[in-house]
Amino acid sequence: MAGNLTRDEARERARILDVDSYTVELDLTTGDETFRSTTVIRFTSSEAGARTFVDLAAPAVASATLNGRELDPAELFDGERLVLPEVAAENELTVVADAAYMRTGEGLHRFVDPVDGAVYLYSQFETADAHRMYTCFDQPDLKAAFELTVFAPDSWEVVSNSAPDVEREPAGDGGRVRWHFPPTPVMSPYITALVAGPYHVVRDEHDGIPLGLYCRASLAEHLDADALFDVTKKGFDFFHGLFDLRYPFGKYDQLFVPEFNAGAMENAGAVTFLEDYVFRSRVTDARYERRAETILHEMAHMWFGDLVTMRWWDDLWLNESFATYASVYCQANATRWTDAWTTFANVEKAWALRQDQLPSTHPIAADMVDIQAVEVNFDGITYAKGASVLKQLAAYVGVDAFFAGVRAYFKEHAYGNTELSDLLRHLAAASGRDLSEWSREWLETTGVNTMRPEFEVDDEGRFTSFAVLQEAAPEHPTLRSHRLAIGLYERTDAGIVRRERVELDVSGPRTEVPDLVGSARPDLVLINDDDLTFTKIRLDERSLRTVVEGVGEITESLPRALAFGAAWDMTRDAEMAARDYVSLVLSGISGVSDVMVAQTLLRQATGALVNYADPAWRETGFELLAERLRELLTSAEPGGDLQLAYVNALAGAAESDAHLSLLQGLLDGAITVEGLEVDTDLRWTLLHRLVSRGRAGEAEITAELEADPTATGQRKAAGARAAIPTPEAKEAAWERIVGADLANAEFRATLMGFTEPSHEELYRPFVDRYYDRLAPAWEKWTGEFAQSFAEMMYPGGLVEEATLKRTDAYIAEHAPPPALRRLLVEGQAGVERALRARARDAEAGKG
Repeated sequence: MAGNLTRDEARERARILDVDSYTVELDLTTGDETFRSTTVIRFTSSEAGARTFVDLAAPAVASATLNGRELDPAELFDGERLVLPEVAAENELTVVADAAYMRTGEGLHRFVDPVDGAVYLYSQFETADAHRMYTCFDQPDLKAAFELTVFAPDSWEVVSNSAPDVEREPAGDGGRVRWHFPPTPVMSPYITALVAGPYHVVRDEHDGIPLGLYCRASLAEHLDADALFDVTKKGFDFFHGLFDLRYPFGKYDQLFVPEFNAGAMENAGAVTFLEDYVFRSRVTDARYERRAETILHEMAHMWFGDLVTMRWWDDLWLNESFATYASVYCQANATRWTDAWTTFANVEKAWALRQDQLPSTHPIAADMVDIQAVEVNFDGITYAKGASVLKQLAAYVGVDAFFAGVRAYFKEHAYGNTELSDLLRHLAAASGRDLSEWSREWLETTGVNTMRPEFEVDDEGRFTSFAVLQEAAPEHPTLRSHRLAIGLYERTDAGIVRRERVELDVSGPRTEVPDLVGSARPDLVLINDDDLTFTKIRLDERSLRTVVEGVGEITESLPRALAFGAAWDMTRDAEMAARDYVSLVLSGISGVSDVMVAQTLLRQATGALVNYADPAWRETGFELLAERLRELLTSAEPGGDLQLAYVNALAGAAESDAHLSLLQGLLDGAITVEGLEVDTDLRWTLLHRLVSRGRAGEAEITAELEADPTATGQRKAAGARAAIPTPEAKEAAWERIVGADLANAEFRATLMGFTEPSHEELYRPFVDRYYDRLAPAWEKWTGEFAQSFAEMMYPGGLVEEATLKRTDAYIAEHAPPPALRRLLVEGQAGVERALRARARDAEAGKG
């Protein structure tokens, strides 16, 4: 990857430098490829005469002056860094450069709307891409105030971290205008921001905070401002009360931008979001729930991350885990999504469990030696395991004590940088608990524990003994202390309901539970009831039978999700056959009314068939799943969320002629289902499946794109073209991929289409080319493109020993950088897991 700041370099710069301010001037009217960037940095040094460097990625530096002395860019600038040969005690550095617009979603991204030809810009700087827009010391612990001036076309809106004190001030001929933004509070470079273009804007105000919503003009009709403002206002009210500290950055803009690589980014006062959150077609309430969680996640960052910031990326988890935990906590307590912890268990926690069982697993408090290591660490441990552990910590010390510690942490360290020890000190003081052992067990170790019930019953069916057994994988042997609950559930006429609950501390390999001795054995024993800790759970034989026969009868959403989750973990661990998991979903799905849970289960059932089922049974499994989905689709409430969830799942499961013909009929209108609107996005979903299975091709893609000539349409068409099941189509897609001249959104869509499940034999001829291309891509492409290529093009669909050996051979021969090696090892681990699960499923088929 181009550019790579190490932790040691950052520490050395922070040791000798303090940055006072940045004054940045950008001229966005100089052309389509580059813009003029002029930066004045005022900073001090504790070591006059020291040699250091400043970060800048730009095609050309016009001039550089340090304390009145001209610097020679030809000698001192390498395209990523400008050497400062001798700094003084007090310094002023001025750099004038022609910086490049990006198409990768990094730096200052430039997008041309295919609908109206309008140009839109937005910045994305995490982890270290601010220096693609202006010269800076691009690390989180060198905070400063930022003052920005922008020259832009007169039809544009321009947004940054602070509210402008000048809007569209004329600046000479040609319709150019000047925007000036007064200095910000001190902040890290990675959360500074610029968004510019003819954006549509809706404004409001709440509790003295000016609010703004922005999207492209061609999406304005779809911007549901009232719903977005409602979540925003509820979030501010809740966090103001929870943190006892006012929002610190003045105004609050939320901007939905095109071709965004992530879900959102917490730029201070100017949060950017993936514009897919502006729903142009009908979506289920699950999508609204996830959007709300994202809004609240980024808002929580305003305090945890922006106001108080990690010193270095080792503590990235502190930012992301806290924002995840706080957003779900807010969502469950202050919005209509009161079952948010169920979604957390289904989505975030499942992600964390999957990540923590890879050979690349790492401690929550990770060792981030450089930016390359950080960029592959935005993963399920940093976000979801960390959030699960914070939930466990809140249960351990008490929720009130937990947030009392957080409030003290904010007040002491506002506008500063911290490390993990700073937070733990405040939490320990608030709770009275020594957290050093807790930190060692939970934050500094790897792997996930597994909990099993062990009990005996008497002739009357009452427990004579009950214990919780805790296990750890041999390669990650830590047994942790857990605060958890055990729920006893009975089948009744009203459904499967909880009869009894016991909460206790569990530690070591065996923990006795005397409070359950004498209780009648229930139909379902659920360890980790209420999902208090981070663990995998196992079901005893009777409990598993109850789940298989009647999981849909469990009346509460969270225990139902935990039961399904236990079965899914058993499937992934080859303790349960994939066909049995699919049968479990097929039998229980009709009893699931929560659309988020339903979508998760259907996605996992499809994943089980693709990855974990015996290939000899896979066709049968897809037929069973698709037929069940057909039945559910036709019987579901017309126009309801579940109906939409079923048709989308059917589009991922249809394999037979009959089911593909059903999709074709829905697409062309020959078949209708009451209440089901086949709108633009659903049309693309149906068409993609038909294309990937050879029932449609280039003509149909072209026709659909003519009907939807938007940026989303272009992205969908790119993915569909790569999914055409012919050698010629795969070759054309490969050339587009390695040419690296696609914008980031089309690049990823093409990668996904190329590696379409069931196309294994079509991409087998490209395996050698993939490995040949890895090193140059990693060396020359930006981090986003290099990582996407390495991860998404890995031949994980070829579930065979040869794939494992080919990966081993590449690693042994080329000794790839640690971050690239991690991605390869993760892909390899997926193949190993699939081999074990397929063997288990084949064994079940013999029985």
